[in-house]
Amino acid sequence: MIKVIAVDKDGTLMRSDHTFDKLYFDQLFQIMKAQHIKFIVASGNQYAQLKSLFPDKVNDITFVAENGAITYYRDEILDVNYFDKTVLQQVLNDIIDKHKVTDLIISGVRTAYVLPNVTEDFTAYINHYYYDVKQVNRFEDITDDDFVKVAMRIKDTVVLDQVKSDLETQYPQHLRAVTSGNDSLDLILPAVNKGVAIQSLLARWDIEQEALLAFGDADNDIEMLGLTPHSYAMAECSDALATVANNRAPSNNDSGVLKVIERFITS
Repeated sequence: MIKVIAVDKDGTLMRSDHTFDKLYFDQLFQIMKAQHIKFIVASGNQYAQLKSLFPDKVNDITFVAENGAITYYRDEILDVNYFDKTVLQQVLNDIIDKHKVTDLIISGVRTAYVLPNVTEDFTAYINHYYYDVKQVNRFEDITDDDFVKVAMRIKDTVVLDQVKSDLETQYPQHLRAVTSGNDSLDLILPAVNKGVAIQSLLARWDIEQEALLAFGDADNDIEMLGLTPHSYAMAECSDALATVANNRAPSNNDSGVLKVIERFITS
């Protein structure tokens, strides 16, 4: 019996045009509530952006944001994990000075931060995923926030792979680099991921992992899908995730998540 459903957002619940079938979702959500099934949105995105998608359901959804770094329920933080600020500044210096990557954003608990020299393309990109962003001249000038994730966009896959390899080699105890899309790279704490965050929630709720139904499409969903036999990788997913998932869902552009959920809660 399914007691918890966890879904990734982009490439999973959401279609490629950043929308989802709200009417279909609403119909299923009412059934989930009636069956006391808990619903989790687990994403690499910012909490402010995630909750804006479900304005009438904020009090009924648990949000695992920033790839598992922060968990919210009813606008309260249940769990949070921070970077060491000294190490993070060294990492940012390497990214900017050595690799010449400036299209990056760092997520704090209060808000997210970018530098003035980000490209227009990156600005348009982050507007899809971050609703609360502050521009700063230097990251080291931020003194009143704690940081949970770094995200960057690197369109040259050779450079992306090099940045990922260099950072994981140089800072193995301090960070993990995971892809969240073809040209997107996220830096998170080694022990932080969606799976750990959801495992903590299941323990809090005293629910066994076998009662979890989980959906994802990218490498940052691997640990989440690894929790349960009821794991679904989307039709279009990363090769690594395809080897972890026990099942495949129809395309996100065909409401694949909702179709699978319907089978589980109406059978």
